[in-house]
Amino acid sequence: MSTAVSTPLPDLSLYDKDFHAWLFQTADLLRQGRLAEVDAAHVAEELEDMGKRERRALESHIRNVTLHLLKWRYQSDKRTLSWRKSIRNGRLEIQALLKDSPSLTSQPAQMLVNAYPAARADAVDETGLSEEAFPAQCPFTVEQVLDAEYWGE
Repeated sequence: MSTAVSTPLPDLSLYDKDFHAWLFQTADLLRQGRLAEVDAAHVAEELEDMGKRERRALESHIRNVTLHLLKWRYQSDKRTLSWRKSIRNGRLEIQALLKDSPSLTSQPAQMLVNAYPAARADAVDETGLSEEAFPAQCPFTVEQVLDAEYWGE
């Protein structure tokens, strides 16, 4: 009969055990100025992740506005209030993100280039039109996508 050697599990940090509690504990430590006790490596990681989420959210709103502008232009006979609201709300979200994070204001043009293929593919799926019905290159400028007065007509 062999005896199994048990290896103790590593003691997980609060970050690994309860992320929510870690957030509030870290905020409290920072407010108290107890910087030596702050889990700096995880704080840095979370800050970077927050920046990535903001960037992804901005690109997602640009893609969604572009999708609805495509449907608005290329399927004009089926325009709905829902499409109009999606375009308006997406633009409002974009403006809010850019207001909160002005360092992102240089990025929407490239984000539009990156997001257009997915917006086009979604437009094909949602409209039932062929891929050829939509231009291979985005027919809208970034200024048009962001302009509350532009409807692509």
